[in-house]
Amino acid sequence: MRGREGGLDAEASIEELGLLVQTAGAEVVGHTIQRLETPNSAHYVGKGKLEEIVAERQEAGYTMVVFDDELSPSQQRNLENALGVKVLDRTALIIDIFARRAQTREARLQVELAQSEFLLPRLAGQWSHLERLEGRIGTRGPGETQITTDRGLVRDRISRLKRSLEEVRQQRSLHRRRRQRQGVPVAALVGYTNAGKSTLMRALSGARVLAEDRLFATLDPVTRRVMLPSGEAILVSDTVGFIQKLPTELVAAFRATLEELADADVLIHVVDITHPDAEEQFATVVKTLADLGLAEKPQIVALNKVDALVDSEDDLEGMEEETRAQHPDAVLISAAKKWGFEELFERIDEAVDPVAMTDDLF
Repeated sequence: MRGREGGLDAEASIEELGLLVQTAGAEVVGHTIQRLETPNSAHYVGKGKLEEIVAERQEAGYTMVVFDDELSPSQQRNLENALGVKVLDRTALIIDIFARRAQTREARLQVELAQSEFLLPRLAGQWSHLERLEGRIGTRGPGETQITTDRGLVRDRISRLKRSLEEVRQQRSLHRRRRQRQGVPVAALVGYTNAGKSTLMRALSGARVLAEDRLFATLDPVTRRVMLPSGEAILVSDTVGFIQKLPTELVAAFRATLEELADADVLIHVVDITHPDAEEQFATVVKTLADLGLAEKPQIVALNKVDALVDSEDDLEGMEEETRAQHPDAVLISAAKKWGFEELFERIDEAVDPVAMTDDLF
């Protein structure tokens, strides 16, 4: 893989890819990195690296190879022919994880649309060996039934899914307008996947939201009413987590869900302060928000999981002095132990009042 400017370095990115593979239910038996200015047009990796991967199969016994960048249909086909095993890229892997996690009709529609659009250019016969391989990574959702269907039928399916999602978008729009008429402010939780958004949602609202220490534990947005200490009632929405190299198909498919962010009065950007790549993860979320046209949206940055760094909430004072010298607008919290919530509530109160916020933190 190549390094990515403004994102994780190669080692961190490949480590994250391993976590994604585990999230999808597979076991990682090894990894390799190649730094190239330009990927090989035929096999993505160079000839020598390809031979190395082929030779590793006998020792490692791998049955699938996952690449950290998106492969073209011809690269994937050539790699599968050369390696003799199934080949996936990061995009297909993330879409598969989303397919496994989708629970509501809306989420399933969104994932099916993303997977159908991803598979469309790959229906020239190279995927025929995946017929009915239920339960295998990369073969969930429409991949199980559409692989051998011609392009015309797949395009029809995409059109139907888009119409269904447009109905969802319109329904969400009606709900948002109703909330606006009622004058209830909205705070939306955003952040890198596994930063602790769902844990914060549970702590703020008592909502029964799945909170697990794994990537993309939840997909479906949840909105709950929360009473601030000032007596102000607000709605807090938990949204899908972001990740570097988020597939464009998923960003487009989740448009209806992500529109919730556009109508929020303030975004609460949750950052896992304990993660070694916290700064890069923060930058990834900021870039994604900018790509969605939300760069100017008021934000509160909550540096989460401080309970892993100090023994008690009283110890936050010294930590705050050090942190504020560099990041004056951040709020230090522990969603798990509800530390720092007094200041967080104050900041939310100010934001929905509203007060101008800044997001120039890292």
